[in-house]
Amino acid sequence: MTEKIVCENIGMYINPASCEEYEKRGGYKALQKALTLEPLDIIEEVKKSKLRGRGGAGFPTGVKWSFTAPLKGKKYILCNADEGEPGTFKDRIIMEGDPHKLIEGILIAGYAVGAQRAYIYIRGEYYASLEMVQKAIEEAGKKYLGEEILGTRFSFDISIRGGAGSYVCGEETAMIESLEGKRGNPRLRPPYPGTEGFHKYPSVVNNVETLANIPSIIAKGGDWFASIGTEKSTGTKIFTVSGKVETPGYYELPMTATLRELIFDHAGGIKGGKKFKAALMGGAASGAFLGEDKLDVQLSFEDLAENNGCLGSGAVLVLDEDTSILEVLKNITEFFVHESCGLCVPCRVGTARILSMLTDIINGKMSKKDFEKILRVARIMNRTCYCPLGQSPLVPLSTAFQVGV
Repeated sequence: MTEKIVCENIGMYINPASCEEYEKRGGYKALQKALTLEPLDIIEEVKKSKLRGRGGAGFPTGVKWSFTAPLKGKKYILCNADEGEPGTFKDRIIMEGDPHKLIEGILIAGYAVGAQRAYIYIRGEYYASLEMVQKAIEEAGKKYLGEEILGTRFSFDISIRGGAGSYVCGEETAMIESLEGKRGNPRLRPPYPGTEGFHKYPSVVNNVETLANIPSIIAKGGDWFASIGTEKSTGTKIFTVSGKVETPGYYELPMTATLRELIFDHAGGIKGGKKFKAALMGGAASGAFLGEDKLDVQLSFEDLAENNGCLGSGAVLVLDEDTSILEVLKNITEFFVHESCGLCVPCRVGTARILSMLTDIINGKMSKKDFEKILRVARIMNRTCYCPLGQSPLVPLSTAFQVGV
């Protein structure tokens, strides 16, 4: 099964921002169909598809929408395109290769939950993405945005906001703080954005890849989407592969695919004929190390979780026999130290302490037997930090210990 859903049109356009080119490939037909349906019927179709969020958490999309839809008054769709996870570039591929698919998904989401406006929060360093999506919005505005879209009572507008480079703003509540013009610090939850988000109005926060799946689900049906992948991980997933492989890049595969298939059948195997050592699965900062004994694990939410892994953003960093896992961990921890917002003490102090101990082990000032001290700090951070940044180091650190540092 090699059918592409999100990436089906990428590489097929002369100008990806052209609304006319998108329409020629069936674009906005799903929106037209959606506008003939009741909003609750759309939510039920998305529930039937069993689509789960593609940003990392994997929360059921239809369920998330159903929390916001019954609420009265002003509502928002917030598209999280603040793709700051090292090794992840799937959202950039969508925004620069098929921006109208994202826009159509946002429009359908807005109609389904009764929202009137959307904001796309794009990583500040993604200059080409910002430009491409802005051009696509201007094109879509001629027919599919504004008042009484396609002669219906549905009115909707989309605006773009650029991030300022903070990794923490990839967390949904920190992103909302940034959108409101404040410092991008995470909020305590509850309340959740679905009931009290942007300027305290109900807000649905979805990832780029999640929203880009919506047009195909509405066009072909939830049952069709649910027939791809596994029972609990339906559809396809974009995996971004980097590191010691022959052909790094992005690969959209059904979630029945294994890590072995991804690395050896699609990414060309280990570079230079070297031996596979491990793969950092789910993101270079918050992913889990999987050793050779995990190569036949399916790339699904449930199978990875059962094997101490995580799907995360779908990023895969491949390490060969010559790569030092300790050096990789040091690089990851340097990233955490740099990106910590400093709001909570366990994260601010803990990341620096872990980096210091890792450096001492690499320089021979501490023994590898002292790695348990690092894990102790990471466990405290996991229990006490505000947001996933401070909670995340435990995953790569503990799984690296299992693979063998």
